[in-house]
This record gives sequence, C-alpha cells and structure tokens, in this order.
Amino acid sequence: MSAGSTPPVETLAGWRYPRTMPSLPESHHTIAVPRGVSFWRKALAFAGPGYMVAVGYMDPGNWATDIAGGARFGYLLLSVVLLSNLMAILLQALSLKLGIATGRDLAQACRDHYSRPVSFVLWVLCEIAIAACDLAEVIGSAIALNLLFGIPLVWGVCLTALDVLLILLLQHKGFRYLEALVIALVATIGICFAVELVMARPAIGEVLRGLVPRTEIVTNPAMLYIAVGILGATVMPHNLYLHSSIVQTRKVLPDSESKREAIRFATFDSTLALLFAFFINAAILILAAAAFHQSGHQDVADIGDAYRLLTPLLGTTIASTLFAVALLASGQNSTITGTLAGQIVMEGFLNIRLPAWLRRLITRLIAIIPAVIVTVLYGEKGAGSLLILSQVILSLQLSFAVVPLVYFTSQRSKMGQFVNGKLLAGTAWIVAVAIAGLNGWLLFGTFKGWMA
Repeated sequence: MSAGSTPPVETLAGWRYPRTMPSLPESHHTIAVPRGVSFWRKALAFAGPGYMVAVGYMDPGNWATDIAGGARFGYLLLSVVLLSNLMAILLQALSLKLGIATGRDLAQACRDHYSRPVSFVLWVLCEIAIAACDLAEVIGSAIALNLLFGIPLVWGVCLTALDVLLILLLQHKGFRYLEALVIALVATIGICFAVELVMARPAIGEVLRGLVPRTEIVTNPAMLYIAVGILGATVMPHNLYLHSSIVQTRKVLPDSESKREAIRFATFDSTLALLFAFFINAAILILAAAAFHQSGHQDVADIGDAYRLLTPLLGTTIASTLFAVALLASGQNSTITGTLAGQIVMEGFLNIRLPAWLRRLITRLIAIIPAVIVTVLYGEKGAGSLLILSQVILSLQLSFAVVPLVYFTSQRSKMGQFVNGKLLAGTAWIVAVAIAGLNGWLLFGTFKGWMA
C-alpha cells in the first residue's frame, strides 16, 4: 500500500469517516526516513517535531509565571514546573501516537468523533487558546525589543506582525528549515540561561528541596494562582493538536512495525526536547528565586523589572543583556508554532484551508489589538499582567484538548494495536482529572475573590 493511501481498516473501525486530506498537506510525508541505519541516524531523522513543540513550553508566558513564582515564593514552585513537565511528556507522547497510528491529527479526530456543534465549540475554545498564546508571544517580543533597542512597546507590538514574512519564506523552502531555525533559537535560550545560572549561584540544597511537592501550594490561594498559571504555560493545549500533525511530516510506511518504530523514535525526540524545556523553565524560576526572592525583591512579577534588577543584583550588565536576548529568541520561536497550530486546528475542525499568510495575519491581529490597547492605557505593568492572564486562560482551555486526546488513544476501536495499555490509560486519566480539578479550583477561587 502506498504512503498516501487510506490507513489499514483496523485504524478506521472506530471512526465515522475515512481519513481526509492530511493537515499541512504541503509538508505531509516530505521528510524521508532512512532504513537499515544506526539508532542515532534514525533518531536524527525523527528529531525536530519535539523541539517545535517544546518551544511552546518556554515561550514568554512561561517567563512571566516563572519569574512571579520564583520571586514571590522562592524555590517552592519548582515542583509544579517538574510535575507540569512530566504531564507534558506524557500528553505529547499520546498526541504523536494518535497522529502516527491513525493518520489523523487531534482536530481531525475530534471532527470525526463529535457532533458538528460540539466540534465547533472545541474549535472556538482552541482558537481562544491560540490567541492567548500569541498574545504572550507578541508582548514578550515587544518587551524584548524595548529592553534591547529602546523601541516603544506599542511599536514593538506592531513590529511582531512582520515575522509572518520569515515564516512564509522558511515554509516555502521546506519543513526542515523551520525545524533548524527552531532548534538554533532553542539553543540560544539554553546558552543564555546556563550563563545566567552560573552568575546567580543558586543554593543547590534549596533547589533540590523545591522539587518536592508541598501541600501549601494547593492550600495557599495566591500560590495556587501562580501554580495553575505555570501549568497553563507549561502544558499547552494547542501543542497537542500541533504535535499530532507535524509528526506526519516523516514518510513512515503504513505497516504496523514501521508505525511502532516511528512512535518510539518520535517519543524519544519529544521527551528529550521537553526535558530541555524543563531546564529552561526551572532556570527562569531558579534565577528569579536566587536574584529576587533572596534579596528582598519578592514583588517582582514583571519581565521589565527582572531585566533592570539583574544587572545590579548580579553585578554585571551582561546578565540583563542575555536575559533580553533569550526573551527575544523565545518570542520569535513561538510565533512559528503558533502559526502552524492555527492552520492545523482550522483545517482539522472546519475542513477549511486559508493561505498561510492570511491565517498568520488573522492570528496576529487577534493578539495585537488587545496588546496595543493595554500597552497604550497601562504601559509595561499592564502588559505584564496581561501576560500572566494569558497563561491562566491557556490553563482553563487545557481540559478541552486533554480529555478527547486521552479518550481517543484509550479506545481500541480507534487505535487498534496502538491503544494505550491499562497503566498508561489510568495514568493519563489521572492527569486529565488533576488538570480539570486544578482549573475548577482556580475558577471557584477567582469567582469568590480569593486570588491575589
């Protein structure tokens, strides 16, 4: 059977319709997978999608919540970063498995399984999540441009719309070019924070203690608000849709053994990339705890304040410069995945395809308009607050992506021999319930006026 033909009957049994045109058809099955080569050659062929997904786990929204958590509560919320990352590793593994095993991305699977009204609601919720994520990228990039070059925030927000040209150029050249750019920017962020941590000299013992969960995180309303923000910034709902699609850029043969091998190598790629994302998120929180919490600057919850305080607290101007460079790399990196995710969910849920430049422009304008309004009216402080709020919105959308994903991958009629085992399915449902429970607690507390 050819690579582009309908999947085996086993994977179609639980679906109402045969598989339609794949999402991102211009990139589908465009990257060859070598046969009869070493483990690392094979792993290299599958390397890429995991890092594109990991970008969403280290975007400017993470910075805002991690800085606020570290400055206010020291190393206590490191355990939340760790648990969130472990949840992300599990959920992204399920996402890539759905894509490889069924030939459907998560949006297509939802459209196939649910009624049209339910699918439409899920699409709207997903678009809200993407807009919130894009908002974080817009504000983060604008703040970085302001810090590095003195460009006013409003103009920086408007300039972020131009990155669509870079994305279109790279998409035209091939998917591997997009992946290469993403990995280069991720490496830039990692190097910047490695240097920052050496300069900050955090207390290693306290860092290790911070990795152990405390009940105080749940019982303290202010801490819970930041913790759920970290969860929303770490486990990204649109990344689940994105990953299930971009793993299909690899030209995997349709037989079961080839799919099983592809799932194994794609999971390796994803896990490695997300562990690197954990290092970045933990580094941001540790830097904030070491530089701000320990020096009496617990009220720092703003990226701009963090930038200005790093130089006097660490004793060198390069600390602030590296911080801003990493922020700019983070914001620009995240625009690529936001564009692709928006294209995937629109095609998957509505079966509508718009030109890439138009989809990007629509997504950007949705984010730019509120960002411009807030920066004009409230300045940098308002932009920082909007950044944290965007991550809480993302967290509230999370269950609407997680529950369908866990359900689909736990159904033998849909997944065939690739269905989740009992242990995996049970763990995934525990994660889904935990996410829903935390978000419910957040909503209840917000309405009651408990949150700081």
